[in-house]
Amino acid sequence: MNLQEFHSDPTLSAELEQQVQSVINALGENVRRPGLQRTPHRVAEAMQFLTKGYHEDPEAILRSALFEEDYNQMVVVKDIEFYSLCEHHMLPFFGKAHVAYIPNGKITGLSKIARVVDVFARRLQVQERMTTQIKDCIQQTLNPLGVIVVVEAEHLCMQMRGVQKQHSLTVTSDFTGVFNQARTRDEFMSLIKG
Repeated sequence: MNLQEFHSDPTLSAELEQQVQSVINALGENVRRPGLQRTPHRVAEAMQFLTKGYHEDPEAILRSALFEEDYNQMVVVKDIEFYSLCEHHMLPFFGKAHVAYIPNGKITGLSKIARVVDVFARRLQVQERMTTQIKDCIQQTLNPLGVIVVVEAEHLCMQMRGVQKQHSLTVTSDFTGVFNQARTRDEFMSLIKG
């Protein structure tokens, strides 16, 4: 689903608009002033788009382009950009995901890997859980010899508030199967850094 295909829920939009109006008023602003009049509507639409991953099935996405293939070397999709919302402060975190799997008779369309990343990113999230969800989805759906996921992200909850560390980067990883072997992980790391 891309931006052109996204349609918000009018009932949910109306409910969210009321809640956003309450927040704006509670902050001491005037929701009727010209710059804020349409803000509750825009926020309601944005929040539905930013959390659309709750309404998508990542396994179905992978299965939609599943092919029998006698290929058993590493398949790497790296530098997959993503944008998510931290569930603790509802502030953005964003970065890149790197995903690899070693097929066991089945491959999937390469764009489907990126779409799976988006599905899990478009939810209220923590980076650690998102990393594991991507790995588990690919492992369960494709049953490969192994999967590895590395996620690198900047968190605005650390940059805009709290410790306010502007150049911090959080890296998480999770892996299964043959990626438990250090040499296989090392090959993956050299491919994503190269």
